[in-house]
Amino acid sequence: MHVAFIIEHWDNIEPLKSTTLAIIKECMQRGHKVSILYTNDLTVRNNIVHGFAKTLIFEEKIPESITSFYKKCDFQIKLKALHAFDCIMIRKDPPISPIVFNFLDSVKDETIIINDVDGIRKANNKLYTTTFHDPTNSYLPKTHVSGSKKYIKKIIEESHEEKMILKPLDGSGGRGVIVLEKNAKSNINSLLDFYIDSSGENYVILQEYIHGAQDGDVRVMMLNGKAIGAYHRKPAEGEVRANIQAGGTAHKYTLTDSQKRICEKVGKKLLSDGIYFAGLDMIGDKILEVNVLNPGGITNINKLSKVKLHKNVVDFLEEKVHEKVEKRAELEYLLKRLSELRE
Repeated sequence: MHVAFIIEHWDNIEPLKSTTLAIIKECMQRGHKVSILYTNDLTVRNNIVHGFAKTLIFEEKIPESITSFYKKCDFQIKLKALHAFDCIMIRKDPPISPIVFNFLDSVKDETIIINDVDGIRKANNKLYTTTFHDPTNSYLPKTHVSGSKKYIKKIIEESHEEKMILKPLDGSGGRGVIVLEKNAKSNINSLLDFYIDSSGENYVILQEYIHGAQDGDVRVMMLNGKAIGAYHRKPAEGEVRANIQAGGTAHKYTLTDSQKRICEKVGKKLLSDGIYFAGLDMIGDKILEVNVLNPGGITNINKLSKVKLHKNVVDFLEEKVHEKVEKRAELEYLLKRLSELRE
């Protein structure tokens, strides 16, 4: 099969940390063709969506070392119709322009897209958890979202909590996350001025501070509605963010029974929305965020738990493509039989 990966930029990849690179290498070791695309590579040629695909090529045997694989990759650039790919995997940090999804809309019925385009539209920011319907906050923290400084300030003043978490709605990698101390009221106005401009279009999230947050969080990798692995992210000293990009460290972790039940419940929702590959961020039994565009963590889990989760992902891609091929063959057979009967 021919798999395309929509990524930020090849030069930005860190080989030993990249989930995307691990999946790409596994695809190629299985004999599949792999191309990468940047969002500005997408184009329309005579009403058909194409992309300037950079197809990975190797003159010699694919090296076992992921670092050598990355360094020795060469590319062949060619304009290619998107419907010619068997599978397209989106691996780019948010935000992504809605126009990119418009490009992909044209081929979503012809090729496998992970995650589903309509599913990503629902889930490409932190508002997605509002669709989980957890009014009693059994597994979601109390969360408020607004572009109104007046409303956010009112929520802070009414809260009995000593600490709350403030972060931008469209952030990723822990960028812009701060702990808001209620006793520091003199700073609230200036903080809100920084996060929310006069247009009211810069939405922020105000979230309850969960007990245990000082010890970090758990990243859970979800594939096809099931939790396939997890690891504990601990923040650096003096840091509230546990994200690896923000200096957090990775530690081995085994999900508790209650966390497994929550993942199973949420997994059904993800699957129904076409979110096949995602990362959940959890503290205890609470889900803070759902990452659906470029969830990372597989390399850390592989190393800490002695597994090879990237193989599970490629197994899944192969299964989805095989299902698509079988359905297409079945449809062609039925159409042929119908045509014969009419004759």
